[in-house]
Amino acid sequence: MRLAGPLRVVVIILTAGLTWILVSILLGTQSGFSRLQQLLNNPESPPSAEPRPKKFKCGLSQACPDQTFAFRITSGAANVIGPKICLEDKMLMSSLKDNVGRGLNIALVNGVNGELLDAKFFDMWAGDVTELLKFIRPLHEGTLVFVASYDDPATKMNDETRKIFTELGSSVAKDLAFRDSWVFVGAKGVQDKSPFEQHVKNSKSSNKYEGWPEALEMEGCIPQRTADVH
Repeated sequence: MRLAGPLRVVVIILTAGLTWILVSILLGTQSGFSRLQQLLNNPESPPSAEPRPKKFKCGLSQACPDQTFAFRITSGAANVIGPKICLEDKMLMSSLKDNVGRGLNIALVNGVNGELLDAKFFDMWAGDVTELLKFIRPLHEGTLVFVASYDDPATKMNDETRKIFTELGSSVAKDLAFRDSWVFVGAKGVQDKSPFEQHVKNSKSSNKYEGWPEALEMEGCIPQRTADVH
């Protein structure tokens, strides 16, 4: 006598389930039984997944306080992977945006509202340093300056360039050298050294890549500047 269609399906399911449990026991694990039990108890609910850690603006692990800007900067890796500059969940510079290049990658930002004013890269190996000076000389008070190195940030630097970056709050611009890794956030008119700066020297004994030090990644919360009241 042939089994009716629905009864045949039930028999097949039970047979498959028992086979699964038997194999699990033979292999020394209860995962098969636990999974079957879960499906029988609540067949519509998928197995619970581990909760993903919450990410905030620019991928930060914690939210920034009010009246601050969230940022993340990554320097270039050797001469292969370009740098990234993110502010308030907006990518200002990256390879995907096709606006980064060898040398210094610089984004200028309004310190009051966080709006991008300009973003350019300057070749510090074979470029003209006067182009960089034209870019950073006329900054307005309170302008935020985001800098990420790529390949070589320093060969064409002169004394004036180093002095300007030092006045923007850099502690290492005066010593920056060939193929160093450098990320920095400064501002026009700061009174103290910036807390947002990282630097790794190019050294044969410690370089992560052949001829280049490791890439740097820095994140944080920058206090928003209050608009001047006239």
